[in-house]
Amino acid sequence: MYFQKGDFRFSKRNRLVKFEKTPEENAPFRCISIPLDQELLRKISIHKNIAPTQCDKGDAVVKLKSHPLLISFFDSLRQYEDNKEALNNSLVFIKMKEAILLLLELAPKLANSLFDFSEPGKIDLEEFMNRHYHFNVKMSRFAYLSGRSLATFKRDFQKVFNATPSRWLLSKRLSEAHYLLKEKGRTPSEVYIELGFENLSHFSFAFKKMYGVSPSQLRPVIQSISA
Repeated sequence: MYFQKGDFRFSKRNRLVKFEKTPEENAPFRCISIPLDQELLRKISIHKNIAPTQCDKGDAVVKLKSHPLLISFFDSLRQYEDNKEALNNSLVFIKMKEAILLLLELAPKLANSLFDFSEPGKIDLEEFMNRHYHFNVKMSRFAYLSGRSLATFKRDFQKVFNATPSRWLLSKRLSEAHYLLKEKGRTPSEVYIELGFENLSHFSFAFKKMYGVSPSQLRPVIQSISA
């Protein structure tokens, strides 16, 4: 999904997503994000008599239609960019509430996502980790999203993968990195971000320790067909 300058989006709760930020030439990337407080959402659902429901299984990120009210709302937030100390807790609460009410007015179908207070249920760990290993999140977050406590997550992980989560994640990421570098001709600077490593130096050190060569020394396989 692609977003252009001036677009608005809504990100659903308890979903892992990645964004590739591409700034304009000679200009910084800028965005404004509004996290929505769960307790405030509960109060609004009670006040408006909207029964909590379970979020739909569609896209994790929804593109919102542009509207003068949305434009005006975010323009009002830009006034605090150079004066963040003026944005006290009371103002934050007011702006958050305004954002929720705007969403209900302009995109009422999002009510299912806004007022979904359910916790993730216990899911298939092997399938979940093979889909999400490249996300750079804390182990406690992986545990929560798989419907487990951290202790249960680690115990179940050992049973499924016969390895600790940290060792499995490192091996899985490095194996995928080796494939992307050698078979797809990708660069180390592209790969380390894509696969959830903290920085390039950590990735290079771990890669060399596992494969005996640094990522930059690995030469891609060249395949050709000639008549």
